[in-house]
Amino acid sequence: MANISKKITLAAVQQLQIGQTIRDIEIKGFGIRKRGQNASYFLQTRINGRLRWITIGLHGSPWNPSTARKEALRLLNDIASGIDPSLERQKKRSVSTLAEAAQKFLEDHGPKIGSATFRDYSRLIRDYLIPAFGNLKVNEIDKSLVSKAHNSWADKPRNANHALAVLSKLMSWAEEQGLRPDNSNPCRGIKKYRENKRERYLSHEELERLGDVLNEAEETGAENLYVIAAIRLLILTGARLSEILTLTWQEVDLERGLLFLKHSKTGQKTIFLNEAAKDILSNLPRLTKNPYVIIGHKTGEHLVNLRKPWTRIRSQAGLEDVRLHDLRHSFASLAAGSGASLPLIGGLLGHTQPQTTARYAHLANNPLREVNERVGAQISDFLKLKRVKH
Repeated sequence: MANISKKITLAAVQQLQIGQTIRDIEIKGFGIRKRGQNASYFLQTRINGRLRWITIGLHGSPWNPSTARKEALRLLNDIASGIDPSLERQKKRSVSTLAEAAQKFLEDHGPKIGSATFRDYSRLIRDYLIPAFGNLKVNEIDKSLVSKAHNSWADKPRNANHALAVLSKLMSWAEEQGLRPDNSNPCRGIKKYRENKRERYLSHEELERLGDVLNEAEETGAENLYVIAAIRLLILTGARLSEILTLTWQEVDLERGLLFLKHSKTGQKTIFLNEAAKDILSNLPRLTKNPYVIIGHKTGEHLVNLRKPWTRIRSQAGLEDVRLHDLRHSFASLAAGSGASLPLIGGLLGHTQPQTTARYAHLANNPLREVNERVGAQISDFLKLKRVKH
């Protein structure tokens, strides 16, 4: 077999004849050979004193002189660090199906995300991705299969979009692990369903009704005092349910009026405490053997389920359609009504993306309308305009 020493370029590969091998003059051991109709990139180097031949892949998508050269450098770097690429590839081959890859993905990705997000990922993988792709090899999943699955989930557009997003993250992770070629994510370009986001804000009168029910429950002992405190804190801070339930006293700074959350949906986060929220926290009993603010039923644990008591409380207040998350929306709507700008509202809620706060844009216009009406009324008086009833 003829050996040629030169830089491996696309032109050189295209001129490669059957039986020829090009050994790159820039990266020692990197080469390409052509035995039949296909050319294959390789790396020949020593691992633990033994000369080893590592196949990178056939010329064509995704392997070309540029991508194969980068892979050769990565392999050499791994070898220099004491990693045997052949053993790593054996481990990767053992994770062949999406079901197996998803398990590895959750193990690897879990510590990087919040507990609520992890539970959501696990649910979507279990209920959507495993039934659709579980037995398929990770590198067999293509855009047509993803599109077909996404179409089959059309009756639940929100879950369908979230499942697609999780699959996309899983596929990107698979590329990083070498389970799929680079830039081969099959979710790219799949159009998501339009979601009709449900926005529910409590009016002033509804907040008063809720306040009356909470006060009565506190006076009569009808509900656990930590349940009542959690609901009040949700309204007063605009925090997420998981952030309040898992809040520890170590994260509370009453003197500065701040909560320093270590683990929230968006990572580390600071929540401002108004005087009413500080009063609630100041009056809550602390247990020496429990680090949590909202005490649960088990020793040393936080409250887990707020939905059952909330169902009772909202029913008594005549708010059957109000979810716990709507308390967060209500906080934002009141902030908007008081004249807060969208960036300020986003800061209070801990949004990392401006588009997340954009849903409150129409509410933030209310103070502008009020000022506009007052100015219009004054000008109307000066001009002695006749009022027309609408």
